Amino acid sequence: MPAVPSAYAPTVGFDLDMTLIDSRPGIRACYLALSERTGVYVDADLAVTRLGPPLAEELVNWFPAADVPAVADLYRAMYPEYAIAPTLALTGAREAIAAVRAAGGRTLVVTAKYEPNAKLHLAHLGIEPDVVVGDLWAEDKARALREHGAHIYVGDHTGDIRGARAAEALSVAVATGPCTEKELTEAGADVVLPNLTTFPTWLTSHITSTKRH
Repeated sequence: MPAVPSAYAPTVGFDLDMTLIDSRPGIRACYLALSERTGVYVDADLAVTRLGPPLAEELVNWFPAADVPAVADLYRAMYPEYAIAPTLALTGAREAIAAVRAAGGRTLVVTAKYEPNAKLHLAHLGIEPDVVVGDLWAEDKARALREHGAHIYVGDHTGDIRGARAAEALSVAVATGPCTEKELTEAGADVVLPNLTTFPTWLTSHITSTKRH
């Protein structure tokens, strides 16, 4: 990994689903089990193409709105059994976290996912951010980003860009989720990368530039 100047040690936030981890296989399995348990059809293949927003926003497509809170609780309770083991780290995820550490910085994960399940994913995959904050989406993510002094927020969804903007953090978008590079650019991302494999090199360049200014 390229050498990183130590004068500027950034705090970097990361989204979880489709930024650090490919949770589609696990979430698909959990939706299929939920459908079997409740007797209500859920198109799991469709649901995993639009990860990012809170769980309730997906469930309302399949269940009556009045039932969604109880179904969400059931889904979250089933999640550890069905969703953790099949989920994989995305290429470059561990190296991205390591790059921030090598720069003397801190890392946090800020996700819309139920926080205990987010922590299970990270522990299972051996990804160890300094802080994990769950249950926040879009602009609400700014609360955690501001609290922990994040300079940069990395995500795969236009909602992540909105969160970074609200926190006055640099928005770095990766095109590994449901949004294309064009959509991420048009939504106002400061930087758009194809995936996290290029993040360490970008971070080195960013820190060097910050040091000069």
